[in-house]
Amino acid sequence: MRFNKLGRTGLWVSQICLGTATFGGGEGVWLDLGALGWNESQRLVGRALDAGVNFIDTADTYGQGAAEEFIGDILQSSEVKREDLVIASKVFGRVGTSPNSRGNSRGHIMDAVKGSLKRLKTDHIDLYQIHGFDAATPIEETVRALHTLVEQGHVRYVGVSNWAAWQIAKAIGISERLGLARFESLQAYYSIAGRDIEREIVPMLHSEGLGLLIWSPLAGGFLTGKYSDRNAGGRRKSFDFPPVDRMQAQRIIDVMRPIAEGRGVTVAAVAIAWLLRQEHVTSVIVGARTEAQLVDNISAVDVDLSAEEYKLLDDVSKINAQYPAWMFERQESYQFESLRIPQTASTILNKVPS
Repeated sequence: MRFNKLGRTGLWVSQICLGTATFGGGEGVWLDLGALGWNESQRLVGRALDAGVNFIDTADTYGQGAAEEFIGDILQSSEVKREDLVIASKVFGRVGTSPNSRGNSRGHIMDAVKGSLKRLKTDHIDLYQIHGFDAATPIEETVRALHTLVEQGHVRYVGVSNWAAWQIAKAIGISERLGLARFESLQAYYSIAGRDIEREIVPMLHSEGLGLLIWSPLAGGFLTGKYSDRNAGGRRKSFDFPPVDRMQAQRIIDVMRPIAEGRGVTVAAVAIAWLLRQEHVTSVIVGARTEAQLVDNISAVDVDLSAEEYKLLDDVSKINAQYPAWMFERQESYQFESLRIPQTASTILNKVPS
């Protein structure tokens, strides 16, 4: 297992993070994602720690709070030292019936962190993340509340999930102007079949120095290859998310399959290995239902794609340039031609994809 620094911080996290959305069950979407009991969850945590994973991601809504409770109970009953782990949780989703039991207001954040700390049975959360954008709450109110938690010692670093590039940049600008703790990471959907974040978000990450944590690296299970017959099944039969261009994803799988077979690994391992090769990726969150799935996902760290294999995968999955990216590329070619020096758009333009 290798480790990467989280954004600009001095905090080291394993390149594979154990996700816990499958823990606890509950109702609706949480039941669709998984309903692992305490014993099953304990085995997954133990297997992940044995593989060198030091990073666990959860949220107050996972399993309607049960996931955090499981993590707290499991770690309390184990011999692992709290300081050897990086525990991340999130706030935003509805956790009660009150109109103030969701969102990014100061009131909800201050209440929610108390609940998370109690369920996790710890005195601090290493990375506390805003789980979604709340248009009803000023961004300044949110970042001020997070700064308070850092000052109080309840939270050590703060991050964000599922925000647009401009929203994150605005939040960072407010934090820096007011001298507040700023976002150090973004948790976002990214897969070889879903490279949308390369258009605006990845350039922003490079510019502002944020770490990138990946959720759903297998595109909701589609990239396991078990949907190759184009029939819905597994989790996607009841929860078809995140959206996937199935025809494009199938073309990608068709390229990954011989690579996987030639190496004696699964298509899923190749899909995760491709992500691990991206320099902007800090950690890939894997959420398994079984030990076999978890072991297979973790095995991706040992899949070293060749330059030729990487190019094949990159070419088949590349997204089309959208404005203004194609204009940047064209204007840059004029600029460097006139200066008679090599073209280096990816460096000069904060790695805007072409």
